[in-house]
Amino acid sequence: MLHGEPRQPIIIANRASREIAAQVAALLELDLTAMHIRVFADGEIYHAFPCSLSGHDLIIIAATPDDSSFQELLDLIAGARYWNALSVNVVIPYLGYSTMERAKPESGEIPKGITRTRQIFRARPDYVAFIDLHAEAVMHAHTGEVRIRHLWTEQLAAEQIRLLHCEDLVLVSPDYGFSKRVGRLAGLLDCPHTAANKDRYGQDKTIVGQLSTVLQGRTAIICDDMIRTGGSMLQTVDRCLEAGAKEVLVMATHLVLSGDARQAFINKGIRRILGTNTYPGRQSDDLLQVFSVAPLVATELKNYLGLSAV
Repeated sequence: MLHGEPRQPIIIANRASREIAAQVAALLELDLTAMHIRVFADGEIYHAFPCSLSGHDLIIIAATPDDSSFQELLDLIAGARYWNALSVNVVIPYLGYSTMERAKPESGEIPKGITRTRQIFRARPDYVAFIDLHAEAVMHAHTGEVRIRHLWTEQLAAEQIRLLHCEDLVLVSPDYGFSKRVGRLAGLLDCPHTAANKDRYGQDKTIVGQLSTVLQGRTAIICDDMIRTGGSMLQTVDRCLEAGAKEVLVMATHLVLSGDARQAFINKGIRRILGTNTYPGRQSDDLLQVFSVAPLVATELKNYLGLSAV
């Protein structure tokens, strides 16, 4: 255990991540501790820890899909420090603004992926784990005093793909930037993989010829870290079909699916989208095949905190 032999860890969540936190707590054989929360008439939110944190390692599971969830995470970390938690350990299943990890020169843009992650680190957690980040650059927005971890979902994803019992499978990355990760997943599944670079496709269609040598008559699964509007994914669906794929499925860790993205995939003929429950509110249905990252998180916390469950 950290710091000798402290008492049993306490696990809490922000309001966006109660479902994942409950699953993780069950795997760790811990109770999910519910915060006392009230919303006042003027919109201010009251939080109180229902038990003493002194002498306990605290686990906070908190996705930040919106500004309110992000602020709640900062409040929970700061409050844990105020009430003398032995250690403050944070797991962020989904990091909002993670695609804004850099600013164009002279643009005046705020790279919120960096600036917001820096705010999390400055609240002084001991440990922060992220899941399938869009860009790892955001992890390094600190001065070395925070232990950071990047958790990958490839093993969980491979298990879900195997459940599909697809023959002649090919994994496809929407661009070359994500192809390394798709290659790792393909290695677990012992299947080929390729990339459809959207920038090159805008200039000519030679990429379809390259894809056809791999995709002709096979099932393609397009893999990415997240689906927001689905624009890049939908373009890649077209390329796979043009290249002769007999069927196209989609997989992404973070199923944001903003606006009419879900209907756009249905209109394109996609019958299955695989992804995790990192983004709040996503559940399996006739289109989505949602799997939980709780086993990944629980195993990581078990190893880090020296717990015996899982």
